[in-house]
Amino acid sequence: MKKVYATNNAPSAIGPYSQAVQAGELVFVSGQLPIDPATGEFAGADIASQTRQSLSNIKAILESQGLGMEDVVKTTVLLQHISDFGDMNQVYGTFFEGDFPARAAFEVAALPKGALVEIEAVAICRK
Repeated sequence: MKKVYATNNAPSAIGPYSQAVQAGELVFVSGQLPIDPATGEFAGADIASQTRQSLSNIKAILESQGLGMEDVVKTTVLLQHISDFGDMNQVYGTFFEGDFPARAAFEVAALPKGALVEIEAVAICRK
């Protein structure tokens, strides 16, 4: 079974991909840029506000299907500057309670639209 997720509470895909796809019990949330869905612009110019928006977008996508951040089992964080890791990590930690998901973080040469961060997630759907 494959189910495509879409919500207006997160930015629309800027290419030929879905916001998220469920395959069996796993939900694969596409990398979320820090775009505010209400304005179409970045939520801010600093890593903290961009991290908050990227994670808020993931949360909105999951919540559109009755899931939450507690269902996230793995994330990948792409950073324009690995030196932003500490500030990103501080915001990141506020989105999860209890057991944290597995995570990888990488510095990349560039991100779409000049973003400082992009975050993707894998969640489990036990419905």
